[in-house]
Amino acid sequence: MTPAEELRYLILAIQREGNRLYAADLRPLELTPSQAEAIRVLADHQPLSMSGLGELLVCETGDNPSRLVDRLVRVGLINRDPDPADRRHVTLTLTPAGVRLAREVATVEARLHQTIENLIAGQPVEPTLALLRTFANAFPAGQALARRQGRQGADDGTVQQ
Repeated sequence: MTPAEELRYLILAIQREGNRLYAADLRPLELTPSQAEAIRVLADHQPLSMSGLGELLVCETGDNPSRLVDRLVRVGLINRDPDPADRRHVTLTLTPAGVRLAREVATVEARLHQTIENLIAGQPVEPTLALLRTFANAFPAGQALARRQGRQGADDGTVQQ
């Protein structure tokens, strides 16, 4: 197996296991990982336009997560209001129920992150993070994460390390 192939499969294996654990913890909240991500992004960055939300999501590529948002609007977690400055656009915010659920999602995420912290305790993590950032930044999902973390270049659209 080449190093590139092993890296690909290791990332895939870790992603699948992490997503499985996360999905299981979200099940009592009746949310998928993608829905939970949308709620958390809104909790951290609201109000957002549909394209603004799309630019910050790792779970969806593109700038129009309308199907994801439609489901969350239907169940009363997100408000979709006409933008007062331009009625052709909408502004997304969390409803009071969405705000409460965002706090529960944050608790689920904290448990997952603690599990990861326990697994990597004592390991040299920074070189691995640098490698993964370089790799991820070449793709839209990695660029969305960089924008969320404020690592987006101001002028040229490149992602800063």
